[in-house]
Amino acid sequence: MDYKETIEYLFNSAPLFQNIGAGAYKEGLSNTKVLDEHFAHPHLSFKTIHVAGTNGKGSCSHTMASILQKAGYKVGLYTSPHLVDFRERIRVNGKPISEQYVIDFVEREKAFFEPLHPSFFELTTALAFKFFADEKVDVAVIEVGLGGRLDCTNIITPDVSIITNISFDHVQFLGDTLAKIAGEKAGIIKQGVPVVIGETTPETKPVFMSKAEEMNAPIVFAEEQDEVTGECILAKGGFDYQTKSFGLITGELGGLCQTKNTRTILEAIKQLIGKGYRITTQNVKDGFATVCETTGLMGRWQKLSDKPRVICDTGHNVGGIQYIVKQLELQEYNNLRIVMGMVNDKDISTVLGMMPQDATYYFTQASVKRAMPCHEFKDKAGEYGLKGEAFATVRDAFGKALGDAQDDDLIFVGGSSFIVADLLSFVK
Repeated sequence: MDYKETIEYLFNSAPLFQNIGAGAYKEGLSNTKVLDEHFAHPHLSFKTIHVAGTNGKGSCSHTMASILQKAGYKVGLYTSPHLVDFRERIRVNGKPISEQYVIDFVEREKAFFEPLHPSFFELTTALAFKFFADEKVDVAVIEVGLGGRLDCTNIITPDVSIITNISFDHVQFLGDTLAKIAGEKAGIIKQGVPVVIGETTPETKPVFMSKAEEMNAPIVFAEEQDEVTGECILAKGGFDYQTKSFGLITGELGGLCQTKNTRTILEAIKQLIGKGYRITTQNVKDGFATVCETTGLMGRWQKLSDKPRVICDTGHNVGGIQYIVKQLELQEYNNLRIVMGMVNDKDISTVLGMMPQDATYYFTQASVKRAMPCHEFKDKAGEYGLKGEAFATVRDAFGKALGDAQDDDLIFVGGSSFIVADLLSFVK
């Protein structure tokens, strides 16, 4: 098989969450442990950092990896989902896993894993850990796929655990209250391993405190540390942060949520320094300033053009959309045009109720089976006073928005990671 055939094999033979949702979710670590033993426990050959949470996992994971790379470490980075190419999920020092490695892995191992019927994520995690071991990385930043307690990344014992925040998402698996969801995310807290919590609510904080006490794990609440003493949005995008421990930091990533992510990242970096990691203040500054170039991060308040200004963001649930809406309110533009679609297992009604009514909408659907059909999405949006046309593809919707726009208009594209993925697949 060539690379294209190999990826199609992976997508079709192992249940893929982005396509079928609940049918791809496998509760428990039994397959993961069998795969891990088969590959001789590759995750034991490198240090790890574990990142969970409802929103902000990707930004935090990529920024941590960027800082560690600037500090001279060979860094593995495992994130999901991918936007354009499967290989984005698995990187070493920012470079995606090679096509040939993926081909060889599947050809060599499929006789072993086919009888197991692993999920796509179980198989991809085994591939990532094996690749990192073969590449002899010093440390790998591992993003949780879904939840934490039963996520197949949860076989690692990291040097620091990070839980960014808790919001309502994947409630069919993780629970229908913030406390229940926090309980699942808190499952990554390990015996004696420090954990940094980015953001809490009155419901979630006691859950984290109880689990940390049970595991004798030092716990730091980033929002209580006042590490970031001030921030300023930059005209070119991104932020300047004034910090207590690292001075002035310029963060490349835009989006109002990045201030909270920055607090979380800096507390985690301080924990790593306390464990003997050689990370200087300059490494931290360089890591924040160049995270996209250093690690290949895309889709976080990403500007694609200036005239008209085109912004895309992968925020896809209530917790993420609330920041996007606030940020849109801060922008200057003549007309706001929003290209938007969602998948059908999100809290669509709440999201639509948050969206600005003074925008022109281009309702669309991503090229995944879970996408809400564009005409159905348009009808639902109409219940919340949102007006626009429906388009069967992101390309058609974006093309119409671009054709309608004047130079001083703002086009925002989002609502789902998969909408952004479809956009970047042809814009790039």
